[in-house]
Amino acid sequence: MAEQEFVVEGLTEDVEILVDVWGVPHLYAGSRDDVHLAQGFNAARDRLWQIDLWRRRGNGLLSEVLGGAFVEQDRANRLFRYRGDMRAEWLAYGTAMRAVVTAFTRGVNAYVRWVLTHPEHLPPEFRVHGFLPAEWDPEDVVRFRTHGLFYNVEQELARALTLRDAGPEVEEVRHAREPADPLLLPDGTDLALLADEVLRVHRLAFSPVDLGGVPAPGEWQAASAGSNNWVVSGSRTATGRPLLANDPHRAVGLPSLRYLAHLDAPGMSVIGAGEPGLPGISIGHNGTVAFGLTIWPADSEDLYVYELDPADPGRYRHGDGWEAFTRETDRIAVAGSDPVDVELLYTRHGPVVHTDPERGFAVAVRAVWLQPGTSPYLASLEYQTAADADGFVEALSRWGAPGVNQVYATVDGDIGWQASALVPRRVGWDGSLPVPGDGRYEWDGFAPAEELPGVRNPEAGWFATANQENLPADHDPGLPITHDWYSPARYERLAEWLAHDDAVSVETSWRMQWDAVSVHALRVCAALAPVDGGEVRDRDVLERLRGWDGEESVDSFEALVFEVWLRRHLRPWLLEELLDREGVDDRATARRTVLRDESMDSDLRGDLRMLAAYRDDGNRLTAGADATLRAALEEIEGLLGPDRSGWSWGRVHHTRLVNTALVGAEDLPVEWGELGPVPRAGSGDTVGMTGYGPDFRQTMGSTFRMVLDVGEWDSSRAINSPGQSGDPRSPHHRDLFEPWAAGGGFPLVYSRAAVEAHVGTRIRLRAPR
Repeated sequence: MAEQEFVVEGLTEDVEILVDVWGVPHLYAGSRDDVHLAQGFNAARDRLWQIDLWRRRGNGLLSEVLGGAFVEQDRANRLFRYRGDMRAEWLAYGTAMRAVVTAFTRGVNAYVRWVLTHPEHLPPEFRVHGFLPAEWDPEDVVRFRTHGLFYNVEQELARALTLRDAGPEVEEVRHAREPADPLLLPDGTDLALLADEVLRVHRLAFSPVDLGGVPAPGEWQAASAGSNNWVVSGSRTATGRPLLANDPHRAVGLPSLRYLAHLDAPGMSVIGAGEPGLPGISIGHNGTVAFGLTIWPADSEDLYVYELDPADPGRYRHGDGWEAFTRETDRIAVAGSDPVDVELLYTRHGPVVHTDPERGFAVAVRAVWLQPGTSPYLASLEYQTAADADGFVEALSRWGAPGVNQVYATVDGDIGWQASALVPRRVGWDGSLPVPGDGRYEWDGFAPAEELPGVRNPEAGWFATANQENLPADHDPGLPITHDWYSPARYERLAEWLAHDDAVSVETSWRMQWDAVSVHALRVCAALAPVDGGEVRDRDVLERLRGWDGEESVDSFEALVFEVWLRRHLRPWLLEELLDREGVDDRATARRTVLRDESMDSDLRGDLRMLAAYRDDGNRLTAGADATLRAALEEIEGLLGPDRSGWSWGRVHHTRLVNTALVGAEDLPVEWGELGPVPRAGSGDTVGMTGYGPDFRQTMGSTFRMVLDVGEWDSSRAINSPGQSGDPRSPHHRDLFEPWAAGGGFPLVYSRAAVEAHVGTRIRLRAPR
């Protein structure tokens, strides 16, 4: 057994860290300050490169180490930092938050100082890119906002452009509107002013660091970064105990986005996952309450369009007069060059992302997540010590952003769901489209937490969320939450299973997290009933699809054909037909907004809406199906050859994890920079979500999964691919990649006895004597 020892400045007592054989650290401390300091130290020990780059990106500090190519991205992130009153910011989370974050950053800094005196332990990325890690300030953690999942302004802009260029029917296909209220153009909104480029700066702020070239705004992927979770009462489980499952969907990469840890101190013993650069645990349990979250896409942003003063473009119209932009100048240090001064513009509503003096307008983003107390996920510190269901729900009253579906279960047998978000009140408008920033469309405060929906011990004995519309029937229509819910396909698959299984177990839940049955595929194939198979040249393939069970396994011929056919051939044909019927001449916008990249979860409702137009026109649909199916088969033949006996989904759909900081680096092992490829089941529409790009490589999905056996905690299960450590020299850098690829996991041990039975490394953090 390996043993390590560090003297850590700031500790009041020694801390013991037992790293189990799967790389999960179990931290035992004599105080909460010490356990959070140790958490920061340990996070840096395992993920120093990742969290150093994370902090630099979010606070606009990339250029000082990576050079002038990153000035624009630094400016974008500085534009969206929290710049308000820090006292209000700290107090919004509760009285303990500042102490927790301060302790955590002191721990990070202690490790940074240690590794700088022991440079042989520096992660290799620092040598490759020629800089050293820096120490943190507590404000770095809370001012940083662009690591959250927010996409409302993207929806507003896409809706505006689609509505303008293609009309309401195409917009309904792009994204189904729930609830189905009329979509009304706000008075004063001029759609002609808008273009896709108005959100370029916003996208750049939320883009990952591209170390392979000049930074550019990333693809909008937030809409597919959903998740699944469910909670089941003991009356419907095999053990009689409640069960909770959670598998968040984010970009897959090397290292993993999330980090598992166990924090044990007087009055708390919480285990689970969070992001490595943040203190606390956001998904897990504390021995009494289990908790898990998915995105609840509350409308947290608005896009404001301003008329500029013709006599002074430094002013914008508000009310009956003109207001000057607030201007701030930041100096950005640049490696190898002189510093660069950048100007940041703000209106009374928020950061200005686009100005066009020639056309006389500007655009700004108003965001809930720039309010005090809305740094993403930090509010989880409030609930990680909850003693019961009431305490957990009460702790959620401080939750700010992003909007989340919180499910919970207790050892007392309670289960529940609580929607948590800071939701603006919009009186007389609903936030669906950009609005004038002249004062007619203001927020009227925020809805109190008690007005948001939730349920305790649901009659069905279970509750599941998959980012679908889940407002209860008695929800107040005067408090619109959003019209941008995700496709219901994943939820429908979960609901079908949970409604019919009265003996849910850890094992069956684990299998469901990897489930590859596509409800989307089944519904689309059923909607092709008007197609006359006798008139289709490849009728044998069509009949195989009609008899298919929808499982997109790696060895499935049908999954391969369906995915290539629908996404690359049939859907584009259906869209062109729709545009013909609607008389749309300029089709570029519709093609861009409706035919999104394959990594996105598709909107099942849009496909079915387009297919429904052919219920009474089977001949036309037959002709389209014949032509597009033949084209899809020809494409597959070009990929895999003419022998169809060897065709399968896993031959093209794959996972390859890449660390862009190391891939291709000279004199380093290949596996330090990339893992795979390995074949993958599923798609962006399955519960086991594996959204993919144009080369069929998985880009989105769940590398962290967890199923909790409430009360019998050591029987819980987890996985965190490719491994717990971000250091390629660590035995826990990629040890979980193959188990994850095979659908495996490991016991998430919690009791001291179980931890001791599985210790791989003992680490002693000593307080200075």
